[in-house]
Amino acid sequence: MSNALWDSLVRRIRAQGPITVADYMSEALSHPEHGYYQKQDPFGHAGDFITAPEISQMFGELIGLWCADTWQAQGSPQACALVELGPGRGTLMSDVLRAARTLPEFGQALEVHLVETSPVLRRLQQENLAAQTQPTWHEGLEYLPRRPAFFLANEFFDALPVHQYQRSETGWHERLVGLEDDGQSLAFGLSGPLPDSLCQDFPDCSPGEVVEVCPAARSYADIMARHVCRYGGAALWIDYGHDRTAAGDSLQAVKQHNYHPVLTDPGEADLTAHVDFGALKRTAESAGARPHGPIGQGPFLKSLGIETRASLLGEAATPDQRAVLAAALQRLTAPEQMGTLFRVMGVTHPHAPTPAGFPVTEADSTEGRATG
Repeated sequence: MSNALWDSLVRRIRAQGPITVADYMSEALSHPEHGYYQKQDPFGHAGDFITAPEISQMFGELIGLWCADTWQAQGSPQACALVELGPGRGTLMSDVLRAARTLPEFGQALEVHLVETSPVLRRLQQENLAAQTQPTWHEGLEYLPRRPAFFLANEFFDALPVHQYQRSETGWHERLVGLEDDGQSLAFGLSGPLPDSLCQDFPDCSPGEVVEVCPAARSYADIMARHVCRYGGAALWIDYGHDRTAAGDSLQAVKQHNYHPVLTDPGEADLTAHVDFGALKRTAESAGARPHGPIGQGPFLKSLGIETRASLLGEAATPDQRAVLAAALQRLTAPEQMGTLFRVMGVTHPHAPTPAGFPVTEADSTEGRATG
C-alpha cells in the first residue's frame, strides 16, 4: 500500500540502491514529516500498543519510590536530575513524581528532563505534567546538567534502529530493504559478503540465522553509564529482550494492537526489536559502571512491593475496581504476561550500593548495605 513515506523510500532506493534495516526503521519511526512517532499518539487502547504505565499507576509509583530509595542510599544529594527517555504521554513521569514526593526532600531536589523528539508527544507531556512540574526537553543526552541523575528508560531501547546481519554459506551479509522485481513492493535482500573484521563479535550461527546490532542503544547506554560514574545517580532500563547476545530475527511491526507486516505501510505502524541486554551490560561495564541484573519485571516489581500496593489500593476499591487491579497485577508480573519477557537492568557507580529490587552481591556485604 502506497503512502507518502513509501513513495519517498521507493525514490531513495531507486536512486541509491537498497537501504539498511536500521535506515528503514529510522525513516519509518522518525521521518520529520511522515514518521510514526512524529505525527500521532500511539499509546493506549485507542492507539497501537499499551505500555506498563498505561496498565496501572502501581508501576510508576514503585519506580518513583525506587528512585527516592536509591537517592537516599547514595547520600541524598541536594540537587539531581530525573531524566526519562521516551516518556510517551508523561504517564510514567506523573506517577513517578507523585510517589517520589512522598519523600519531600527528594521531591525538592529534583529537576525533570525529558528526552523526546516527537512534537505530538511533547505537547501531551506538557499538558499531563503541567500541574506537577515544568520539564526541560532534550533531543538527546548531550546537554544534561552536571549533577547526579536518575535515568528511566521504559520501552525506549526497543524502538531504536537495529542493523541485521545474516549468515550464509559464504559468510556474513547485511540484511537490506530494497524493491521487488516488479518495483511495487518493498522486500528484504542481502548485501555482498562482509569483511571478517566486522563480524568477529557475532555469536556462532548457522547459515540462515540473523544477528541484530543496535549502535544507538549502545551509545545511549554508554552516555548514561558514564554520567552515573562521574556524577552519581542510577539508570533503570526496562524493556522486552534477552539477557545474552544471541541470534534471532525479532524485528516486528504492531498496528492497532495486532502484528503487521514489517515492510507494509511504513510510518503507519510501530516497529520494534528485542533489546540485547547482554550488549547493554557490556557497554555499561566498559564505561566503568556497575550493572545490576537483568532480571524479570515480575520479580523486580514483587521485590519492590507491588502485591502489597495492590492490596492497599484494593481496600478502598469497589469489586469491579479490585478486579481491574488484579488483572493489572497479573499482566505486569505473571511469567506468561510481562513478568519474564520484560527485563530490568540497573546501572550505578561501581561503589554505590545495590539498588532495591536487585539481588544483593558480595560487593554490598563489603561496602555496608544490603537491599533488594
